[in-house]
Amino acid sequence: MLSRFFKLGSQNLAIDLGTANTLVYAQDRGIVLNEPSVVAIETLNGIKRVKAVGDDAKMMMGKTPDNIEAIRPLRDGVIADIEIAEEMIKHFIRKVNGKRSMFRYPEIVICVPSGSTSVERRAIRDAASNAGASQVFLILEPMAAAIGADMPVTEPVGSMVVDIGGGTTEVAVLSLRGLAYTTSVRVGGDKMDEAIVSYVRRHHNLLIGEATAERIKKDYGIAMIPTDGIGETIHIKGRDLVNGVPKEITITQANIAEALSEPIGAIVEGVRIALENTAPELAADIVDQGIVLTGGGALIKGLDDFLREETGLPVSIAEDPLSCVALGTGRAMEDPIYRGVLMTA
Repeated sequence: MLSRFFKLGSQNLAIDLGTANTLVYAQDRGIVLNEPSVVAIETLNGIKRVKAVGDDAKMMMGKTPDNIEAIRPLRDGVIADIEIAEEMIKHFIRKVNGKRSMFRYPEIVICVPSGSTSVERRAIRDAASNAGASQVFLILEPMAAAIGADMPVTEPVGSMVVDIGGGTTEVAVLSLRGLAYTTSVRVGGDKMDEAIVSYVRRHHNLLIGEATAERIKKDYGIAMIPTDGIGETIHIKGRDLVNGVPKEITITQANIAEALSEPIGAIVEGVRIALENTAPELAADIVDQGIVLTGGGALIKGLDDFLREETGLPVSIAEDPLSCVALGTGRAMEDPIYRGVLMTA
C-alpha cells in the first residue's frame, strides 16, 4: 500500500548514462535533460561535497584550483567511480523531477555497453537503486541505438548498427529483438581526443588540454585526408613544452585526419570482425539494409564514406545520432513491443 502511495504519479525514466554525456528521457515527455557526465567535487577541511554537476562542472574541467576536482565518473562506457556516479544520477533525477521528487520512486531503464561485465552492470544497477529507483532495468546499448534509429529490430531481418560513443564503439547485428552478434571496441570520442593531444605534442612540442582537443575534433575532425591534401587551417593555443610559455601554432585538417587514423582504424576493424562472424542469411540482409551509424562519433566528417569504402556496403547516419540511444531506451520503456529487450539487472 505504502509503495503504491509513493509511486502515485511517479515518472518512469530512461537514462543513457554515457561516458561523455548523460541524457534522460521521461515517460510521455521525451528527452528532458542532456548534460555532460562530469561532477565537480570540492574539498573543504577534509570533507568532500558536490560543487557542480553537468554543464557547470564541464566548464571547470582543466581550470580548477587545488581544492576542486572535476571528475568524469564513467570511463570506457562503464562506472569507474560508483560514489560520484551515484551523486550524478541523483542530481539528474532531482533536476528532472523537481521539488516533488520526494514522492517519486520511478522505474528506471539504463543502457549498458554490450561488453560490460556482470560486476559493471551491478555497479550501474546499485547506483540507480541508491538514487531512488524502485525498479531498475537494463538495455544493451546497440539495441537501444537501433530502436532509436527506427531499425526493424523486431522483424526477422538482419540489420547492423555501429554506435560510436565517448568511451566505446558498439558494433552489433540485430534480428528478432536480440543481438545475433555483438562486439564492443573500447575506442570512442575520448580516444580520438587523446590521439589529437598526442599528435600535437609529438609533432609540435605543444601541450593542449582535453577540452581543446574535443573542440578541434568537433569542428574539424575528418576521417579521410581532404581532396586537396590540406583542408582547413586550424589555430591551436597551448603550452610550449620547450620554453614552457603559452604559444599558438597552425595545423591543417590533413594533420587531424592523420591523428585520427588509429582510433578510426580500430572502429573499422571492429566492423570487419562483426561482418566476418555474421551468419550468411543475416549477412545477405546487411547487403540490402546496409550499416547505420549512431552516437557522437558518427558526426566525424567523411566517416560514413570511409566505412563505405572499406566494407563495400551502404552506410548511412541515423537522423539524430546523438540522441539515438536515449530515444531507443525511452521507447523500450514505453512500448510493449520492445519490452522483451529489457533485462532485470
